[in-house]
Amino acid sequence: MRTAVVVGAGIGGLAVAGALARSGWQVTVLERDDRVRADRTALVLWPNAVRALDSLGLADGLDAISTPLPDSGIRRPDGQWLVQPRGTGGRGPVIVHREDLHDALVAGLGDQVEIRTGSAVRTVRANERERPAVSDDRGTYEADVIVAADGIDSAVRGRLAPESTVVSSGCAAWRAVIPWYRVPPLNEGRPVVGETLGAGYRFVAAQLGQRGSSGGSTRGGIYWVATAAGAPRPEPPATQLALLRRWFARWHPPIGDLLAATEPDDLVQQEVRELRPLPREYGFPAGTGGFALLGDAAHAMPHHLGQGACLALEDAATLRSVLRDAAPGRQVREAIAEYSRQRRSRAATVVRQTRRMSAVLQARGRLALRARDAALGTISPRLMGSAATAAAAWKPPA
Repeated sequence: MRTAVVVGAGIGGLAVAGALARSGWQVTVLERDDRVRADRTALVLWPNAVRALDSLGLADGLDAISTPLPDSGIRRPDGQWLVQPRGTGGRGPVIVHREDLHDALVAGLGDQVEIRTGSAVRTVRANERERPAVSDDRGTYEADVIVAADGIDSAVRGRLAPESTVVSSGCAAWRAVIPWYRVPPLNEGRPVVGETLGAGYRFVAAQLGQRGSSGGSTRGGIYWVATAAGAPRPEPPATQLALLRRWFARWHPPIGDLLAATEPDDLVQQEVRELRPLPREYGFPAGTGGFALLGDAAHAMPHHLGQGACLALEDAATLRSVLRDAAPGRQVREAIAEYSRQRRSRAATVVRQTRRMSAVLQARGRLALRARDAALGTISPRLMGSAATAAAAWKPPA
């Protein structure tokens, strides 16, 4: 029996664990937290992520839990258009609640996957003579393949690619889902969706599901993300929410209404961080197989283009493809090297686009903002169009 250990039970970790199990692998998932769970927010799945889910056999129920995301354009805080909505053409991105996607991924694990919670990896064994292994406080786990899906602070990556370090992206983000029963009447009944840019600030809102369609479930409503230049705030959520209301007080409707309808318990604050430089390799042959970096452990980036989870699903689909028929030993080692080859250039391209957009979004100061606003109508469509093209162009490997 071919064996795999997946370190981390996030979106990418659960996706690859289920995919390998359905390909005949015996899989163990190690999760550092005391239980496997998702946060209370949502995420956007671009066409590349939808294709990845489809290749993993997980897309059948996606329409039931997702909402199409129309092109929103970009506004200034006073409501003036910087970039008019232009339409996406073909199938565009969808938005899904993280808990709904998490439930679908857990359901796809099957009975070949064992999950061990409260397991924080401390040491990594990677050499030519022994099977790959990781250890926590309770024991050592050997396998033919070990997948590091343990996030931006990956202990496995720290051992295999120490040259890649975690740095601040210079901003913090707040996310929330306002359940339908608290959403005020907005925009004359039309879908609430939009992006607004200010001096070092950004606000994005999107409709999650249809009002009344979820039977009172808190998983439907209005999802919003607010980004502000600077460090995360140490204050309690109620104080953070008061700051957000003050920062965005003069912005166009319905931003103030959305913040007024938000409660402190809805808030999820996140320091925006990234890896610099990216690891030189994403696959590390060792012993009878090797290690693979996946998701934020491989290519953590700012959230500005919404590609973090999408790339993690691409990683999972690619790793499953190269390992599907590989036997432990030379074949698995070659598959690990092929995974690295396929993922390096892809991740580097998306990260480069994200960093360019980050520089545009974080313009501050009167002169910089004036130059940004004057150029955004040209720069932003090119950057976003390039990102959308890259997302649409990716297809799962045969």
